Amino acid sequence: MATLSVLASPAYFSKQQAIHHYKYEAPFPVHQHHQQQLISCKNRGKEMAEKSHQEGHPTKAFGWAARDQSGVLSPFNFSRRATGEKDVAFKVLFCGICHSDLHMIKNEWGISTYPVVPGHEIVGQVTEVGSKVEKFKVGDKVGVGYMIGSCHSCDSCHDDLENYCPEVILTSGGKYHDGTTTYGGFSDIMVADEHYAVRIPENLPLDSGAPLLCAGITVYSPLRFYGLDKPGMHVGVVGLGGLGHVAVKFAKAMGVKVTVISTSLKKKEEALEHLGAHSFLVSRDPDQMQAAAGTMDGIIDTVSAVHPLFPLIGLLKTQGKLVLVGAPVKPLELPVFPLIMGRKIVGGSSIGGMKEAQEMIDFAAGNNITADVEVIPMDYVNTAFERLAKADVRYRFVIDVGNTLKI
Repeated sequence: MATLSVLASPAYFSKQQAIHHYKYEAPFPVHQHHQQQLISCKNRGKEMAEKSHQEGHPTKAFGWAARDQSGVLSPFNFSRRATGEKDVAFKVLFCGICHSDLHMIKNEWGISTYPVVPGHEIVGQVTEVGSKVEKFKVGDKVGVGYMIGSCHSCDSCHDDLENYCPEVILTSGGKYHDGTTTYGGFSDIMVADEHYAVRIPENLPLDSGAPLLCAGITVYSPLRFYGLDKPGMHVGVVGLGGLGHVAVKFAKAMGVKVTVISTSLKKKEEALEHLGAHSFLVSRDPDQMQAAAGTMDGIIDTVSAVHPLFPLIGLLKTQGKLVLVGAPVKPLELPVFPLIMGRKIVGGSSIGGMKEAQEMIDFAAGNNITADVEVIPMDYVNTAFERLAKADVRYRFVIDVGNTLKI
């Protein structure tokens, strides 16, 4: 029997939602002639892709790409579309490395189309604008995050929630309106519809500001939407990594009391002394968890590994909210009884719409919020991914594309 992978297509689900896939045994055999047809189609598609990335668009571009599931990146020549009437073209200066980039280059979610040019935390300087562009001019600093397109006609788009559009187009590894594959920010230039670009304030550093385009909006949006942004509230942050450390900074700037929740004491000093969290809680310590039971208005859970939810739900006050922004590959067990007895909510959130993304960037600039980053040259990127897989980064790698990408 053939083993198939059922996956929610990125055409229907954005970042966090698209990655849950489950294995099952097919109820029918896959015949040999079907296998041959699939292999033939795959080979033809690969040949067409190899041709199209060079000839599909008129503007020559250069970056680094993964060619297969090894995830190893190497120099890559391709092309970008010409600058349309609503487009901005820009020179890429910095690009952050997100954990989802690691999943994409290795096809761990089963949705990657090679070659993959990763990168969706992109900042740069505008070099050309289309004739109908209103938001930007040449020389402006600009940022592009996880999406570069949507349908503009669905309810989500009308509500400024393009990230939940059924036809959302990912910045890297998506399919654009013309059918071509999208290539991300590990490259010298980008072209994007101005609607999907944000203006970067002059006082926001470009290197440490780049990760906000993904990590920042991923935690900012649920804090706002779930009403966990009121001064005096008590909010827990589970996990102190790329998402978690930024969540602490945003919540503090909103006037919220922040408790970092971790499995060990290893990050206590970092949380309290460096990030300024108000308290630290070891989730594997029953006494600490019991003492903190029923004290939190909400929790932002950034952990993408499988972990128990029951202890976290116990920390919530009546009507408290546990919001998941990490995306474990395997399903989590959800205990219903404690939700019923406390009218508690378990919810989720995935990045944010473009209006909210601009709001987030402006809020960050106004409150001196940036990510803690390690800036690296482009030729270090494979080592960076190896380290990222081991959680050996504090807290985000950012590539100095403008100064180190060599043709």
